[in-house]
Amino acid sequence: MDNQKELFPVVDEQGNVVGSISRGEAHNGCKVLHPVVHLHVFNSNGDLYLQQRPLWKDIQPGKWDTACGGHVDLNETIEQALHREVKEELGITDYLPERIGMYVFEGKRERELVYVHKTVYDGTIQPSRDELAGGRFWSRKEIMEYIGKDVFTPNFEDEFMKFFGKQ
Repeated sequence: MDNQKELFPVVDEQGNVVGSISRGEAHNGCKVLHPVVHLHVFNSNGDLYLQQRPLWKDIQPGKWDTACGGHVDLNETIEQALHREVKEELGITDYLPERIGMYVFEGKRERELVYVHKTVYDGTIQPSRDELAGGRFWSRKEIMEYIGKDVFTPNFEDEFMKFFGKQ
């Protein structure tokens, strides 16, 4: 189970820190804006690596999601959070992330300022057994076939279409 007492920054829509909140409070439906980082990992063939969320997660259990996504901890930079999460979730340390945008995502229980990154990576990916249920590369055709069929998280679907849907 996620640590409900873990502290996250509260931010405005430009990313300025204006306070702090616990994970439990951030996900209780209050919709206080807090930052998260996402990394989309493509291979040289253009396939996109997706993680499968474990069944114990408090948000979207069992669904396929962005390769790496995680909360920014209080007093942590976006870059520090991205590198920490990618190492923890995928075992990757030798990659070059490119920030491609940011946006506000609002789900049923939370509101996040999402910092979106992408990279091309052909090395070994070792999904964390503690944090993920697994992962694999998906072709663009496969992703488009399953969008809207309750296979992916709504956040992934929205983000994929926003940043990669018109390719």
